[in-house]
Amino acid sequence: MKQIILGTAGHIDHGKTSLVRATTGIDTDRLKEEKLRGITIELGFAHLELPSGQQVGIVDVPGHEKFVKNMVAGATGIDIVAMVIAADEGVMPQTREHLEICSLLDVRHGFVALTKIDMVDEEMLELAREDIRDFVQGTFLENRPVVPVSAVTGAGIPEFVATLDDLCREVPERKTTGLFRLPVDRVFTMRGFGTVITGSLVSGSVAVGETVMIYPAQKTAKVRGLQVHNQAVETATAGMRTALNFQGLERTAVERGHVLSNPQALAPSYMVDVSLHYLASARKPLKNRTRVRFHTGTSEILGNLVLLGTDELPPGATVPAQIRLDTPVALVRDDRFVVRSLSPARTIGGGRVLNPIPPKHKRFRPEVVEGLSHLAELPVEEAVAFHARETGARGVSLAALRLMTNLPDKQIEAVLGTLLSRKTLIMTDRESRTVIHAEAFDALKAQLLEMLAAYHAKNPLKPGMPREEVRSKLPSYVDNRVVNLLLNQLQRSAEVVAEEETLRLPGHTISLGRDQDRLRRQILELYAEAGLSPPYFKDLLQQLELPAVMGRDVMQLLMAEGQMVKVKEDLYFHAPAVEELKGRLVAFLQAEGEITTPRFKDMTGASRKYVIPLIEFFDTTRLTIRVGDTRRLRKQ
Repeated sequence: MKQIILGTAGHIDHGKTSLVRATTGIDTDRLKEEKLRGITIELGFAHLELPSGQQVGIVDVPGHEKFVKNMVAGATGIDIVAMVIAADEGVMPQTREHLEICSLLDVRHGFVALTKIDMVDEEMLELAREDIRDFVQGTFLENRPVVPVSAVTGAGIPEFVATLDDLCREVPERKTTGLFRLPVDRVFTMRGFGTVITGSLVSGSVAVGETVMIYPAQKTAKVRGLQVHNQAVETATAGMRTALNFQGLERTAVERGHVLSNPQALAPSYMVDVSLHYLASARKPLKNRTRVRFHTGTSEILGNLVLLGTDELPPGATVPAQIRLDTPVALVRDDRFVVRSLSPARTIGGGRVLNPIPPKHKRFRPEVVEGLSHLAELPVEEAVAFHARETGARGVSLAALRLMTNLPDKQIEAVLGTLLSRKTLIMTDRESRTVIHAEAFDALKAQLLEMLAAYHAKNPLKPGMPREEVRSKLPSYVDNRVVNLLLNQLQRSAEVVAEEETLRLPGHTISLGRDQDRLRRQILELYAEAGLSPPYFKDLLQQLELPAVMGRDVMQLLMAEGQMVKVKEDLYFHAPAVEELKGRLVAFLQAEGEITTPRFKDMTGASRKYVIPLIEFFDTTRLTIRVGDTRRLRKQ
């Protein structure tokens, strides 16, 4: 059997709640304040079995303009709307706003309930019918049934039920496969049960015993029990009004606007790319960065509306935009939304989500504006390529594409296979199925080659750029796997040469100027003469009146040539002197087994300020090992 949800809509005091009570016997006004004031403030819920046996969940919404945000929350996930219009008042402001909201939320099935017919004569009733015909013209309610009813006398109630039964046959069956998602519309605590959450299950299914995650907080809890239409069930599927009871979940951990889904299935985001339709009924153009109320699912979040291709939007226009929110939302592509003005709060537009986890866009980028404008109509391959291009060097994973496309994994995998074979995309992580667009990869290549060229120009005496420095100068969001893949490709194509811990361009060679060559020979001679008692390098720079940068460059070159050895910071030795000492030390240890620091000092003939760094140097190069106060040869 199909799972169907009916939602009421219409102006305050037009009889929505009375109609539900007359039809189902359930009073959906449960709050004390609602009873006292005689108006609906919060969402109400009921259910009805139709003559065909079809079960229908009912969401009764408030009609007062102050509670439109609750109405939007209740309209989420409904299949059919009963637009309630009182015969004695006709079409009123909230009637119009509720119809606009239903249209923006892509509700496609509905009818009009012409209520309070017991309060008017035939002439007034006919005037109300004419008013309704004009009102619904050009909307999804045009040519739909108008059912006169009275909740007081019961007149028309059987016709109302029969009309609803007929409409249910038109509603397509929901897919029960896919991602489980339930926007939370009510949270309360029941003695003996703990925390109970209710909502309209918009996709997928959930079963008792499953662990679900609450978004955007990303807290998990285990489903202890399920109810549909006040009956305990083991599994609930898309289209059902569902109550879930959780084990060990605090009431304060969840609220209306949160979404229940599978663990790690959704990704909270502060930005959403959308196709925005600005209502023709708006009074003036909509300006960029207008502060708005963003309604999606059962949530209301404040944010800024960023128009990507224009500074202002005329009424009736539809454009791509980015909503930048104060708090995160967890959505998927094609989710519907409504935008309301900040003050006074009024519905001004809405539409569909194009990308629930986008990067922050710069405005007036033609490729972004054009891409988003046509994204909804693009073939899947082009849509995936667009998203990969937009994520740039960050890359995009299968989990992200699942949200960006709202497609099954098998279909996404098939598309990835096609794009990888065409070399449009490059796989960077097989485990998470993360890909990077070839354009972004080539841009990273160019950036790295430019970086090396600049480094060689600035450091002509250095053999290459240290790998770690290369990594640190690339954007921090670039994954190490991408960097490794990039370097491997550049080495295979002979565009970069790797030597130990440095990278260089193949054409880079060290060429000394005349002054540098003279300095090189001068430094080498000084250290050769000093043997095991060399000057500290900073003292040498002062002695020769050398700029520090030039002196360090020449010393780096001598180290690269293997003629100098760095023992510790600022202390260098002539390599042959260190090698000769090493030979004597090895011979001594092979004969004696161990050596003390005083005996090593006698061997070097140097002062203590050189002896300690030298013996520690042999430890760090794994020639010797310290045992108590002595050194021994390290076993190789």
